[in-house]
Amino acid sequence: MPCFKNKNKKELATIFYFKIADKSPFLITFRFQICPQMNDQELFYLLALQRVEGVGDIIAKKLLTHFGHAEAVFKAKSSQLAAIDGIGNVLLKNFKDQSVFAKAESELEFIASHQITATSFQDGDYPERLKHCFDSPLVLFSSGTIDLRNRKTISIVGTRQITSYGIEFCKKLIEDLAPLNPVIVSGFAYGVDIVAHQLAMENNLQTIGVVAHGLNQIYPKVHKKYVAKMEENGGFVTEFWSTSNPDKENFVRRNRIVAGMTEATIVIESAERGGSLITANMANDYNRDVFAVPGRVTDKYSQGCNTLIKTQKAHVLTSAADLIYMLNWDLEKAVKPVQKQLFVALDEDEQKIYDYLLQSGKELLDIIALECDFPIFKISGILLNMELKGVIRPLPGKLFEAI
Repeated sequence: MPCFKNKNKKELATIFYFKIADKSPFLITFRFQICPQMNDQELFYLLALQRVEGVGDIIAKKLLTHFGHAEAVFKAKSSQLAAIDGIGNVLLKNFKDQSVFAKAESELEFIASHQITATSFQDGDYPERLKHCFDSPLVLFSSGTIDLRNRKTISIVGTRQITSYGIEFCKKLIEDLAPLNPVIVSGFAYGVDIVAHQLAMENNLQTIGVVAHGLNQIYPKVHKKYVAKMEENGGFVTEFWSTSNPDKENFVRRNRIVAGMTEATIVIESAERGGSLITANMANDYNRDVFAVPGRVTDKYSQGCNTLIKTQKAHVLTSAADLIYMLNWDLEKAVKPVQKQLFVALDEDEQKIYDYLLQSGKELLDIIALECDFPIFKISGILLNMELKGVIRPLPGKLFEAI
């Protein structure tokens, strides 16, 4: 069956005229489902657009939104391009560079010969959560058997110098989460990353490595032994071409994919400064939940996690139950509800907050404090007592509601 593309993402109606046995032509209307993947021509022009110097993901998306597809961008007049916000004389000059097409052709040949899947941010198979990040990659390249449709997805990150404490916690966490069948995303680096991938495979969970280089190589090389098994149930994702090496700045760029494509980021262990803290900050910027595993204040690789918790940039994670509860993953299961007391004694402050939540529904902690005229340090303790009494419950995103 033919496959058609439509930038409006709607069904196409194609009309065919047939003439049978010298009778008058008659009309038949066929409807075709939109092809979720772009064709080679579209990919070629997208790759060429990426190679125009000065055109990043944000500018490229502006151009595609305005012109509809990448080929139209290259065929547009200079006056049309100049009308787009962010396009100046330098960029207009760069669009005349014909070498971008040779580079795109070379990369297209690599993609075809190595069975790489290329997905545009406009495609249906592009990670749904990542689509909503303003700086998400224009094109993602992937290998393996990745399936993110209607899946619970979390990223697990941390130090490359993982301790026995981090390994044991990670092992218990993934074992306890396994019945919920989440997708485990990490960066395929030393330490926490590779431990998370290994444990996911041991528990038959799909796991995805977001790498900071092209798919023509594996970094670090010692992890090559895990590639085949990972691609059986999961695989690898990158925004980088086959010409890209694992340069330092690439690791920072790939962190936004790790944070953006998942619903929550978990920091197992981290020193006071580290790449996993960058990922946690990006997840916060994307309004995703962040969890951190607390540790002793004297432990070097717990200092980063403790700081995230102290500065309220992460929820405390002591077990899988914390994650399941905060993300409401257990709603699909018939969990036996905790019975409330028939008569709960609330003091004056608690009653004021309870009445407000009954009237307003779900509300942010800061808004509750503002509307009920309590300082933040005081309301946190009141809300905890009310939760223990079973009259309110916390929700993801620092929300609370009355029960």
